[in-house]
Amino acid sequence: MANVKNAVKKIKQINKTTLAHQQLKSTVKNAIKNTDKAVLAGDKEKAEASLRLAIKSLDNAKSKGLVHKNKVDREKSRLTKKVNSMEAK
Repeated sequence: MANVKNAVKKIKQINKTTLAHQQLKSTVKNAIKNTDKAVLAGDKEKAEASLRLAIKSLDNAKSKGLVHKNKVDREKSRLTKKVNSMEAK
């Protein structure tokens, strides 16, 4: 355990930001999973709605620096292709 006052405060700050980052990453992962589930189920409306939420959460994570820009772009592209391919079928 830290002995200095500012070190104790820094530990509290780190724990707080770590929790916030974990929650945001969890939101991103769940949004992606929900989009994939809707695509597999064949529900076009639900897939589009969950795609919008996934894109929003991915962009939010990118702006906070939690996920790399290229990974966000790749995930958004893959999800959009999956949802758009539902129209062709």
